[in-house]
Amino acid sequence: MAKAPDDRTTRSGNGQVPPGGPITRARILTAALEIIDRDGIDALSMRRLGKALDRDPMTLYRHAPNKAALLDAVAESVLEGLEVDTDDGDWAHQLREVARGFRQLALDHPHVVPLLVTRPLSTPLGLRPLGTLRPLENILSLLTRAGFTGADALHVYRALFGFLHGHVLDELQELVERPDESDDLLRLGLHRLPIGDFPLLRGLAPVLASYDGATELERGLDILITGLTATLHHPDGPAPTVT
Repeated sequence: MAKAPDDRTTRSGNGQVPPGGPITRARILTAALEIIDRDGIDALSMRRLGKALDRDPMTLYRHAPNKAALLDAVAESVLEGLEVDTDDGDWAHQLREVARGFRQLALDHPHVVPLLVTRPLSTPLGLRPLGTLRPLENILSLLTRAGFTGADALHVYRALFGFLHGHVLDELQELVERPDESDDLLRLGLHRLPIGDFPLLRGLAPVLASYDGATELERGLDILITGLTATLHHPDGPAPTVT
């Protein structure tokens, strides 16, 4: 019986070991993320991933039993880039930094956003990849160290990420139909809407056309943090600044 190709010794057509050395989890996730970034989640398959790595796709199953597990691992690897300084004495400042970091990850990997925002809804909390739970644990640590109760820290986390998920979905959907047009109605395709049915929306064309994701994020954080400090019992110390 023929032996399955070994991912440490599989050679390319010229008899040389493909560049990059042995197949590792890190190499697989890097290649998978490149495919998703370029062509979207639906474009990822074990066959295409094997081709990208110059390996028999069957060897990849040693590292990921199926595509679902591979997608979870990709989400986990992307979220590793979200830093939370649990020792920051200014909890509000740190939440702003986390929010900015999450937005940047979304902009860097827009096709991964569904894995971060909607895919977890189909999996119970305790069954999700551990890496996807790390931001939650770290934010709870940040806030409880600052003096919040565990329950209030969880409320803050839910409010923050509820806002962030909505924000990145909104920002990524702010598409311009005709970038070269100077008329905002034409740029956004709003001229297609019935004039009598959407007068307010059409009238806001200049505002919609000048959308600034970073500014909108900061405005939303101002509202969120101000509201949280007004409704939750927060620890003594410097009041959060609205910047």
